[in-house]
Amino acid sequence: MNILAIESSCDDTSAAVLTDQGIQSNIIASQSIHMQFGGVVPELASRAHQKTITQTVQQALDEGNISLDEIDAVAVTQGPGLLGSLLVGICFAKGLALSRGIPIIGVNHMDAHIYANFIDYQPGFPLIALTVSGGHTQLVHVKSPFKHEVIGKTRDDAAGEAFDKIGKLLGLPYPAGPHMDKLAKEGDPGFHKFPQALLQEGLDFSFSGLKTSALYYLEDKEENWIKEHLNDICASVSFAIAEVLVKKLKRAIQQTGVETVLLAGGVSANSMLREKCEKMARETGVRLYSPKVSYCTDNAAMIAITGRMKADLGQFDDLDMVPFSSLL
Repeated sequence: MNILAIESSCDDTSAAVLTDQGIQSNIIASQSIHMQFGGVVPELASRAHQKTITQTVQQALDEGNISLDEIDAVAVTQGPGLLGSLLVGICFAKGLALSRGIPIIGVNHMDAHIYANFIDYQPGFPLIALTVSGGHTQLVHVKSPFKHEVIGKTRDDAAGEAFDKIGKLLGLPYPAGPHMDKLAKEGDPGFHKFPQALLQEGLDFSFSGLKTSALYYLEDKEENWIKEHLNDICASVSFAIAEVLVKKLKRAIQQTGVETVLLAGGVSANSMLREKCEKMARETGVRLYSPKVSYCTDNAAMIAITGRMKADLGQFDDLDMVPFSSLL
């Protein structure tokens, strides 16, 4: 089955082609307009999707060396995400499905982050997925394909949001996460001890206190001092976030007894998090899988592989499918 996939849940327009030979193309058109606002402006995002989706899909077809006549199904992000952005992708996908007489597959964005690992690997079930992004932080017990149980989640802010908001306080460009990761590599993680909330409790997360702590810590610091110690501050923030994520993941492994662990979501590209997870995996003996960095952030390749897995199970959708903005 040849699948054309479309992802438009937030501020990246992406299209990908998946054939029996694997991912043939994965085009991502990022929106730079949001940088001046330090965050995504929903109305501007949906308008930008409208402008770029046609050419993005065509580029994916061209790079995949395939025509629309050869596409057997179209997979599209159904949610969660920004409703206006989701509508652009879904309406475009519906138009293609209707005009070409092919089935449509609605994909849960959070599921797709998990199954991005299946592009290059074949992890066994059951497994634990640590999904960490700008909008979500979850521990998911995946018992079999699409049989998910969320066993831990953030009670307030996501880890990715903490990176971005603290990075904004430090004067870093949006999104700040990748910039903080790069700077942290040259810093001392023990420079300042930021709080690690709920460390001794269950499997839930909380990062709002970390944001507040960083705000108070930096408010009386001069700009030159912050610049001088920027690497150390980034390393200390990264350590606080990664330490909580890994300890909760280890607790989830102990409670469920799984032998396979997946990292997923944009923050799973963070180098300190990966290093700590790899160390934890060696200590516990679990098999750890991490997607390529290009498959960590929002992309259509993860929508394509998830669509293929749903198609294999006969899970297609009707043309009356609607987007959803939050987790069901």
